[in-house]
Amino acid sequence: MGILLRKVVKLRRQFLIERLVQLGVYKRNNKHLYEWTLSDLEDAYKYTYVDQMKEEQCETN
Repeated sequence: MGILLRKVVKLRRQFLIERLVQLGVYKRNNKHLYEWTLSDLEDAYKYTYVDQMKEEQCETN
């Protein structure tokens, strides 16, 4: 079970890092994305993605 959990966490981190890079986030506070915790990556993705969606909605209106 522990091995499976580690694998899932690793895959989620990779996914979030790839998506954040696509959204233009590479580093904050002099820390590269690969140094961030999973929680930090989740929070950054949530806020960055939401901000991008708001911008796109404003552009279409």
